[in-house]
Amino acid sequence: MRVVAAETTDVVEEARLRHNLSPTATAALGRAMTGALLLAQLLLKTPKERLTLRLEGAGPLGGLVVEADVLGSVRGYVKNPQAEVPLREDGKLNVGALVGAGVLRVDRSLPNGEVYTSTVPLVSGEIAEDLAHYLWQSEQVPSALLLGVRVKGEGEVEVAGGLAVQVMPGAKEEVISRLEANLKALPGLTPLLRERGLEGALEALLAGLGFERTDLRALGYSQDEIPARFRCRCNREKALEALVFFTPEEREEMIVKDGGAEVVCHWCGEAYRFSPEEMRSLVAEVRCPDCGALWLYPKGDGTLARIEGDTCRCGRRVELPSETRPKA
Repeated sequence: MRVVAAETTDVVEEARLRHNLSPTATAALGRAMTGALLLAQLLLKTPKERLTLRLEGAGPLGGLVVEADVLGSVRGYVKNPQAEVPLREDGKLNVGALVGAGVLRVDRSLPNGEVYTSTVPLVSGEIAEDLAHYLWQSEQVPSALLLGVRVKGEGEVEVAGGLAVQVMPGAKEEVISRLEANLKALPGLTPLLRERGLEGALEALLAGLGFERTDLRALGYSQDEIPARFRCRCNREKALEALVFFTPEEREEMIVKDGGAEVVCHWCGEAYRFSPEEMRSLVAEVRCPDCGALWLYPKGDGTLARIEGDTCRCGRRVELPSETRPKA
């Protein structure tokens, strides 16, 4: 068997604070972020690859998006951060109702720029079952995922984490039976994390199965673990580039009305404020004369960015003035 475990309390709490999440939205995003970290370890092969989960459900949450890599970096957001639903009959947060029926889409971005996408129906919206279903449908490897997020007080995260187990080809029947028995005997992941921590939860899940932990120090991790962290790839330059998708007239209106512009990253909630001088530096745009789509624009570092391909979204052939063509 292959087993991956993650303790994500601090990561999920940072996501809650950044996005001002309701308790159930915290649980939904926290489970998805933890699950993405686990799947990144199971599916990705190099640090340059990324895995993106998109849960597109019909519930009040409006969907969520999470991105993770093998180095332990993860970021994510939900469309309606304050969405909430009543508790389940057992008193637990009703993540399934908040997410609703829909689909799970998994994108795997490779170093060469290719993206492999798989889409499966949501089984329950509770996320752990949905990710296990995806692994079976796409990888044909029987898997069990346990994800837990517990909130307290005003909604702060008390504990969060997850376990993923894959039964590899050739596993003996008695091993599978023992794993199934252990899974049925578990009181739930969240109580285990609270009472025994991540190592204790692993010991309970793998009791009688000869559990041996991989020494990650041999792989370059001096603390024998991969640090999980909420990390976004946004920066000021990218935020300024986002303003080029407004026309010069629209940007001038922002300057007159607001004295500049503010760009907020939807991934992490970071806000970037730009002065009129910075906004007016965005010149020399080339747009499609038919549909207005942006064909060419200057980046913050002074270089030019060009539309991909030779055809506009409206079907018109892209034609750039020779004096503005970006140099190789």
